[in-house]
Amino acid sequence: MPGGAVGPVSAGNVFKTGLFPRQYLWAFILVTSLFFLWGFAYGLLDVLNKHFQNTLGVTTSQTTGLQAAYFGIGYFAFSPVAGEVLRRRGYKFTIIMGLCLYSLGAILFWPVAKSAATSTNKQAIFGGFVVCTAVIACGLSTLEVSANSYVSVMPPVSIASLRLQFSQAFNGVASFSGPLIASKYFFSDANSTDLTSVQWVYLAVSAMGMIVAVAFFFTKLPEVSENDLELELDQVPEHKQKSIWKETRCLTGALAQFLYVGAQVSIGALFLYYTHEGAGISDSRGSQLLSYALILFTVGRFVVTGLLSIFTAPTILFVFGIICTVVAILISTLHGMAGVACLMMIMFFESCMYPCIFTLATSGLGHNTRRGASIVVMGVSGGAVFPPMQAAIKDAYNARVSFFIVVPCFLYITCWAAYTWVLDGRQTFALKAKKVEQTADIESMSVMSADGKPEDVKTDIVTPNKL
Repeated sequence: MPGGAVGPVSAGNVFKTGLFPRQYLWAFILVTSLFFLWGFAYGLLDVLNKHFQNTLGVTTSQTTGLQAAYFGIGYFAFSPVAGEVLRRRGYKFTIIMGLCLYSLGAILFWPVAKSAATSTNKQAIFGGFVVCTAVIACGLSTLEVSANSYVSVMPPVSIASLRLQFSQAFNGVASFSGPLIASKYFFSDANSTDLTSVQWVYLAVSAMGMIVAVAFFFTKLPEVSENDLELELDQVPEHKQKSIWKETRCLTGALAQFLYVGAQVSIGALFLYYTHEGAGISDSRGSQLLSYALILFTVGRFVVTGLLSIFTAPTILFVFGIICTVVAILISTLHGMAGVACLMMIMFFESCMYPCIFTLATSGLGHNTRRGASIVVMGVSGGAVFPPMQAAIKDAYNARVSFFIVVPCFLYITCWAAYTWVLDGRQTFALKAKKVEQTADIESMSVMSADGKPEDVKTDIVTPNKL
């Protein structure tokens, strides 16, 4: 039975046993396509800041209004609504709703970009783009609440982190596509001073969203009910269901997600400013470097997918957190291409964080799983808080110094990874966890009664806390 009872510990060679049962194949493919959609939208967001500054004459701090709308309105304000819709109407309805909002926001870019050619009020045009971005973000937050949760609770739940890491890798594939398109269509000589190319790109984004929505409408999506989650969780010995607001692991995980996304978005949003100020790189070339950095991010997702078949999620999150902390300090202190190289490198090591934090934070929530998913996705609102703060530091000092702001974010994530490692039984190797689980099963099956006859025993579910 699918559910969130067992902690996200990878077990055995999943490349032989499979990531999910056969009947979930088409559902998994469709849901994974959603990760591509919001990765593409996010990849475009990072380069729109600089393009709007070039074409509309807004300041660096003003351009971060895109991030504020995207993460503040879309994720912080709308994620609880999406979580409640998911709890009441199920995965299929919620996903289609998210796709419709996503496509609506994208198509609205067309009239706003069209009016930019004749309007003299550039601030109003930029405000229109901020509204469009907010609508897109409402759709994307809905998709994140539903898709991340669905991939996590698919059976077997013991490899939830690995499976979500694999799906999120396609998010990375789409993320570097955005800057590549921008380097050709936004920053080229012919398009560097107008917004015509923006309307065509977002028209294609809207069409892509509607095609996927139609595919979901005609697909019978296997549902995972909260009753199933609760029944499986009830089989775990000594478990007591709590209010979602007393689930410390979930709430501290939401804070970890808040800090991670804040750091990730800040790194992406000020990437072009760092390359321009620190190394004298043009915006077109900087956009290409950002795309290459996001390719490293994507490669990191696939690499971590393999590593999760060997190491547990808390172990990988802890090690990568330490590395990100050190590299962030180097970004803030080095000059020239050395700093740019570190800026690109950090994206490889931060690649594991979102999926690992999500699955670790939502593990074992039972009937609170969907509500917990919406709270963790609310943590994505960190992307609305950190870019304006970093932009203010950049305006006061320089882009290089502003990157010190992400150092405490990675430090907290590292400490939280250690906390979940302790909660999950201090397991470092996923294969070791599998062997302990198999030993426990064998011992429970060989229990004998007092008269020497075999006795039927109901084997307990083995959780990371019991390993």
